[in-house]
Amino acid sequence: MHDVTLIPGDGIGPGITKTTLDILEAAGAPVRWHEHVAGVTAMETVGEPLPQATLASIEETRVALKGPLTTPIGSGFRSVNVALRKHFDLFANVRPAYTMLPGGRYEGVDLVIVRENTEGLYAGIEHYIGMENDPRACAESVMLITRFGSRRIVRFAFEYALSHGREKVTLVHKANILKYTQGLFLDVGREIAKEYEGRVVFDDKIVDNTAMQLVLDPYQFDVIVTENMFGDILSDQVAGLVGGLGFAPGANLGERAAIFEAVHGSAPDIAGKGIANPTSLLLAACLMLDHLDEAEVATRIRTALQQTFEARDALTADLGGSTSTVEFGAAVISRLDQAAVA
Repeated sequence: MHDVTLIPGDGIGPGITKTTLDILEAAGAPVRWHEHVAGVTAMETVGEPLPQATLASIEETRVALKGPLTTPIGSGFRSVNVALRKHFDLFANVRPAYTMLPGGRYEGVDLVIVRENTEGLYAGIEHYIGMENDPRACAESVMLITRFGSRRIVRFAFEYALSHGREKVTLVHKANILKYTQGLFLDVGREIAKEYEGRVVFDDKIVDNTAMQLVLDPYQFDVIVTENMFGDILSDQVAGLVGGLGFAPGANLGERAAIFEAVHGSAPDIAGKGIANPTSLLLAACLMLDHLDEAEVATRIRTALQQTFEARDALTADLGGSTSTVEFGAAVISRLDQAAVA
């Protein structure tokens, strides 16, 4: 049995978490859950967004599955997701995107965004500059790019490509304008790429061109490695190529812990209605199972999920259907035995 910290999350989180756990149990996933809270739910129950008990549990299990958390815009506490990444130094964010629902904008998309998770503008180094009796006349943010951080994320991307049978790594940057910060990232990327010559193809692209090329021809990409903010934006764009954030799982990886999550929001407008699509969290759980060397169980779940989409007999409202979250889970469970044969 694998001990895993479970954070159901806010809004639709508890609902999609229950269905995800039902599917994992039916598939025979050998997981023992340690449930804890974070986000708005934690604020309401224990008075702080990231309780010490939750951190202690992740420290002990080293693996967590997390539902969506609510982060107030403009006020209140800062992102719990960012706090978790900083606390455990989860430097690599991995966002795979592949087509599961037939009849979308693209067929057969299969690519991965590897995003540096701790530096860049999202490091949160910012302050106000006072002018003419206005203490908040100017706001300044620092884009922090280090050689150490760049090396480890680029090397991670190449090692990921090798271990997952990928052929190409594309480094995305803005070094034509940000010549010091992005220039350092690009220089390090080219340096690391030389170590993998003959094993993994390497190229680099400017971020705005990458955004356009992803829409024009996503099949030219395999593994994309980039800095924090660009990775945040491009990973959501890539999710749009395969149906939206409802199909987007995320993994946050470091030496001390691994946290797997649904990357969409907590959708408070439909919380408690039982109509949310649990696919993102379910796919995140499959990434977790891969991480725990339970790939056979993960493959069975993915196959059953794929068969459910292809049958189109149990689609949730976001996909144009009327199936409830629980009914969707039951449809996936009903296909697990068939998936094992496949």
